[in-house]
Order: sequence, then structure tokens, then C-alpha cells
Amino acid sequence: MDKIERCGSNESPTKKNLKISTFDVKIMSSMDKIALSGSAELPSPLAGYEKPGYTMCSYVDTFIKTNAGVIPIIKSTLEKFDLFSTFYVRCGIKRHNYTVAPGLYGIGKPDKNCEVLVTANFKLTFDHLRKQLGDINAWILVLDTKGINVWCAAGKGTFSTLELVNRIKECNLEKIVDHKRVIVPQLGATGVAAGDVKKLSGFRVVYGPIRANDIPTFLKNKRKADKNMRQVTFSLYERFILTPVEIQILLKPALIAAIVLFIISGFGPGIFSFSHAWERGMTLFLALITGIVSGAFITPVLLPFIPSREFALKGIISGSVFAIPLLTIVSSTISGVAGLSALFLFSVTISSYLAMNFTGATSFTSPSGVEKEMKRYIPVQLASLVISTGLWIYSAF
Repeated sequence: MDKIERCGSNESPTKKNLKISTFDVKIMSSMDKIALSGSAELPSPLAGYEKPGYTMCSYVDTFIKTNAGVIPIIKSTLEKFDLFSTFYVRCGIKRHNYTVAPGLYGIGKPDKNCEVLVTANFKLTFDHLRKQLGDINAWILVLDTKGINVWCAAGKGTFSTLELVNRIKECNLEKIVDHKRVIVPQLGATGVAAGDVKKLSGFRVVYGPIRANDIPTFLKNKRKADKNMRQVTFSLYERFILTPVEIQILLKPALIAAIVLFIISGFGPGIFSFSHAWERGMTLFLALITGIVSGAFITPVLLPFIPSREFALKGIISGSVFAIPLLTIVSSTISGVAGLSALFLFSVTISSYLAMNFTGATSFTSPSGVEKEMKRYIPVQLASLVISTGLWIYSAF
């Protein structure tokens, strides 16, 4: 397994040079034995694995030789590059290309008695796991989930029984550890059948805790999880960090919608007016922004506090609350019941739809519940959108 990624130049990673001042000391580099005399420099432990035209992954610290070959040892601390990348991914930037190579890694000083922790090859998941293992010696078996986190990949079928079995065999895991068990995240249980893994690979599956920060305690308790480790949470912070992605996904559709809104706003007594398209279009655009903020940000953040279990209805409630200040602001420029009603309906509809769209990121609903809600509310949202469009055009005459 090659933990060296292709880059566009012959740039090598930064060397970690260690100064020594001894006489006739023999050291082993990553490739050859070197005899040093006097003061000299010890090459980086990665030096023997660097290749022209490639750069070493920043999270690789060194390598360890095992009966199944050379395995990379990764760092438990996140560097500036990792932190900046996490920020970008949280904002939805290059989210679908944020991966690590599938295969086996080590952390700390792993040996044949150390546990094997299974995870996905979404780097955000990989980083979240390794930063919790600072004082732990372990093996990390990364499955090829196509850059998707454990929970979603288990539902999509990429974090699966077959992928786990194939990865165990490909890495020759039986040559690396003396025990016959792997620890699978609980959120991956829907994709991994423990009985089938045992039958096909000989390894027993132990379902670990939901959260990576519980793993040290889980291992200390001899692989036993308490009640809190089995409970899925969706705290204020956990909801908040999902909203940038939701909003980023909307940028392109929102831009297209804005163009359509400006065109619609130009229709009036003179067939079409560019001045009306700009003036009335800006008002309608403000209603769009209000709906986006209400449905994609306010509703997710305040999810438990808004009445109703249906997300679409939650969006209607929060959208109505935020539409009232909007109407107050634009009442001096938009006169008539038709225009104000159009703005209200449009903003609330956008809020309702986006709030309902958030169901895929939560633990509040079931797939069947989401399907029923969509069948119930999408026709209502479409009708409301048509009515608001008609009222808006009518208000111009």
C-alpha cells in the first residue's frame, strides 16, 4: 500500500532532521544501514519512501515493517493544512474529493496485540478518529467508501460487509495481529453483518461507540460500551456545523433562481420594464434570501425548539416569523395585498422546502417518515410557489 500521493512537481516533503553527536554509531535508515562518525545528520525516516514527482501525505509520520509488509504510521495531531482543509470541507468546498487511500495504517507503536479500528476513507472522518488516539497504540483499517462518512456510506452500501472482508484479506490482517477481531463503528452496523464477516474472513466484529472521542474509554473498559456511548446526539454545535454545507449547496440554484426572479419582476403594464425588473427584483431577491436563511440556517439550528416533528412545517413556522419583518421593511415600496402576499408565500415556501431538505442530515427522522413528509408537502410547496408567482406578476399591474 503506497501512502505517497502524486503531485504536479518533483517537490519532496519537509525533512525532519535529527542532530547526533556520537562516535562510530551505526544506525538503520529506512532503506540501508548507515555508519556515522562524529557529528552527522540522521535522514528523515520517510526519506527511503520518497519518489521523484510524488509527495508524502502530511499525516504519515514514519513506517513500520510487519509480516505483511511495510505499514505507514500516522500522526495523531492535526497540522495547519488539516485544519484549513477541514474548514473548507465544512463549507462544502472540495467535499467530494477529500479522501485518504484505503488500507491499513498504524498509530503510536502498534504490535500484534493491538486493536484494529475500522473507519471510512473520508478524510474528515479519518482525521476525527486519529486525533482521539494520541495515547493509544492501534491499527486503523480504512475502507474504500468513495469519500463518504461511515453513517452515510453504510446506508449507501460502500461501508459494507464485502468491503470489510476484502480489505482484511488484501492487507493480510491475520499476519499482523494475533487476535481475530476488528472494531467497527456503531454507525456502520447497518452496512456490516458481523456473522458474515466472521464466516468469510475469520475475524469477529465488535461494534464500537458512536463517537470517536469515546474510543479511549471503550478500549480501557475492555471493549464494552456504556449507554451514553450508544446514543446518537444532535446537539446545537452538531447542527450548526452542518449549515454551511447546506447553504453552499444552494449557491448555484439560488443564482439561477435570482435571475428568474428579476425577469419575472420586469413584467407589467408596459409588457417589460428593466427598471421594474431591478427595483421589484431586488425586493423579491430579499424574500429569497430571507427564506434561505430561515430554512437552511435558523430552522436546523433551532430544530428541537420549533414545534412539530415535520421539518417542512418547522420551516413554515420559522419562515413565517422571519417573513413578517421582511414585509415591514418593504411595505413602503410594495403596496397592495397581492404583492405583500406574494412575498410572504414565496419566502415561507423556500423556508419550508429547505428545512425539509435538511432531514437527510439528521437523526430525527426515518427514511419512511421522510418519504411520507415529502409526498405530503411537495405538492403544497409547488402550489404555493405558483400562486406567489401569479400574485407577484398581478401586483405589477
